Formats: sequence, structure tokens, C-alpha cells
Amino acid sequence: MSTNPPEPARKSKRRITPLSWKRLRCVFEKDGFTFRRQEGDHLIFAKPGCLRPVVIPAYDAIDAEIIKRNMRTAGMSRERYFDLLDLC
Repeated sequence: MSTNPPEPARKSKRRITPLSWKRLRCVFEKDGFTFRRQEGDHLIFAKPGCLRPVVIPAYDAIDAEIIKRNMRTAGMSRERYFDLLDLC
């Protein structure tokens, strides 16, 4: 009989899925970003200490890659993103 140690419990990882621009706007505003201007269908947000602005396109479904790119720009972790998303 083999006595292999039990596998560690795997943390349930939520997936980043497409969101509407209104819900994504809420996430970034709750993180301290403020609306600066709009250029066409793109909303521009800024936050003190963030070197580049976050650009949120006014799409019905914003692709996960765009969301991840904005998270990277904002220095936002996955955990922080999901915590804020739950508040929106």
C-alpha cells in the first residue's frame, strides 16, 4: 500500500471574464481612479501615483485581455480586482 501524502487543497481561482464598461468603471473608481476625460468611446481615468492613465472602452463586453492590461497599468492584483468587483 502506497502512503503518498495528500495533495494540498487547491485554491479556487476565479476567472477574469468580459465585463460591461459600467461595471469595470466601478471597479477602478473604487480603487481611487477618477474620470479625467473621454475621447470617442474611450474613458480615461487617472490616479495619483499611477504613471499611466487607465483607458476603459465603452463596450458592452470588455475582453479579459483589456481588463488584465488595465490591472497591470494600475498595479492591481487579482485578489484586489475580485474584491472590488464584488462591491460593484
